[in-house]
This record gives sequence, structure tokens and C-alpha cells, in this order.
Amino acid sequence: MRRLLFIANASAGTSDKESQDAALAVLRADADVRVVETESVDELTEAVSERDGREVVIAGGDGSLNAFVTALCRAGDLGEDPPTVGLLPMGTGNDFARSVDLPKDPAEAARVVLASPVRPVDVLIDDDDMLVANAVHIGVGEEAGRIAAPWKERLGKVHLGILGYVIGGIAAGFGQQGRHLEVIADDEVISDGSRRVLQVAITIGTSVGGGTELAPDARPGDGLAEVVVSYAVAPSRRARYALRLSRGTHTELDDVVTTRARTVTVRGLHHEVAANSDGEELEPARERTWRVVPGAYRLHSPEPTT
Repeated sequence: MRRLLFIANASAGTSDKESQDAALAVLRADADVRVVETESVDELTEAVSERDGREVVIAGGDGSLNAFVTALCRAGDLGEDPPTVGLLPMGTGNDFARSVDLPKDPAEAARVVLASPVRPVDVLIDDDDMLVANAVHIGVGEEAGRIAAPWKERLGKVHLGILGYVIGGIAAGFGQQGRHLEVIADDEVISDGSRRVLQVAITIGTSVGGGTELAPDARPGDGLAEVVVSYAVAPSRRARYALRLSRGTHTELDDVVTTRARTVTVRGLHHEVAANSDGEELEPARERTWRVVPGAYRLHSPEPTT
């Protein structure tokens, strides 16, 4: 019988508990399941370190997935004998789950854990050993995340919390004037800082902000990060970018550059740069570099649709 370690958020609300119980019932029909509730990365690291060969099942969203890969790093397991993982989408945006076509319903996602093959998944790590499971934003994406955060708290429920992303995106889009940023991808200069940049995104997954397909060509397990740089700073250009972004066709614009790379450096020419990683704010820094850790873990996911 398969042995699973089910990692749940100890502070989950009543509705989340009900969804967890439904998913657990599916898993327990075909597996030996040990349940651990954690409240911190330290507790999660301990649980991961003591998993004793069990496959890990994470009940949560991008933040929970980020905490898991951080725990892997602390346990010394990042990229070494990659663990097998199942993901039950129970966060606000569930963007990485969207990227790999997981069902929205946790019980259905539990069936994927039991029946679907595993595929390698990459992560990003920066020069401060901070992990990225889905995406990191600089510019309008970071500002949108910062504005959205308190709204997500106020709106509470998952389906309402997504409205926080919408509010943040609209507010940031109107207020952002762009920044002089140098962006270097695998030694190729994508932006030399002479033009103002609206947004830089470095992603493993395709989706951000509760379903916005920012990096439609990203492939989570191919060893490369997707890099998107937008120069759409003028008001009319920002409006066009936002419209095309909502349709997933923004990468066709003449003021948007995309590339794929193993290492990406972003440098602020006149100021420190703030960044949002998997929904969490990073301390501003003059320069940051992210590199891909290929095949950091193996994820149960459906057959690719494309």
C-alpha cells in the first residue's frame, strides 16, 4: 500500500477542513495516510525531514508550495533524490495548480495523486537562498501583489480573496510609472536600463494573480525559467498591455520581450528593487539573481493538454 504524508495548514478554516476531509477520504481508500498539521516553515521542515519515504501531499496554494520547497532546501533535499509530491489546490489563487492542469476540487485532485504519473518540476532560488515555486514579479506585478495583500485578508474566503488580485492589479496599473532596470538572462542583456520597465516576471508556472496567464509558454519541468519584460509604461500602452494580458496575447506586443533562461539577474540602476515571490514580499535590494534548480521535486499531474 502506498504511504502518504498529508501536510495541512493548522489554521485552516471550517470550509477548508471540510475540503481536506473529503480529499483525505479519497486518499485513505487506497493509501496509508499520515496527517501532519503545521503552522511554520520550521514545523514543515521537521515533517519533511521525518517523512520516512512517504510521498508528500500538500493541501494549499502557491504559498504552501513555496513553504514546502523551502523546507526541502532546509532539509538538504532540494534536487537530491527528488521527493514525490501531490498538490491539492486550497489557496487563494492556486496559480501553479492551474499551470499543471490540476482540478480545482481537492477531492478530484486527490484522485490525480492516486492515479496520475509524476513529472519533474523546477524551482527558482535567489542569492539569499529564497525559493520561488511559481513566479517572482518586479514592477507592476510586485505593486499589485502588495496592494492586493490586505484586500485578500479582508475578503477572506478563497473565491472572494481572488478579488484582491483584481483590485491590486487595477490600482497598480494606474499608478506605475516604470523603473530603470537592467535584466540579464544567461549573460544576454534583455534590458540595459535605458528604457523604463513596467514589469519583469520570472516564472516556473504559467499563471499568476488567480488565473492571469502571464507566461503562457512556461514549462514547469524543462529546466528553464520563463522571463517576461514589459516596456508598456505610457498610459495608452499600459491599457493595451492590460487588455492583451487578460487575453493571454500580451507576449505578441512589440514592447514586450520574452526569453527563457537558467539564470536571471535584475538590477536597479537608480534605486533598490522590491519583488513579490509567490505572493510574499521580498526585502528591496539593488540587485538579485535567480537560478533554476531543475527537477527539484516530482509532481503527480494529469497528462499535458498541449
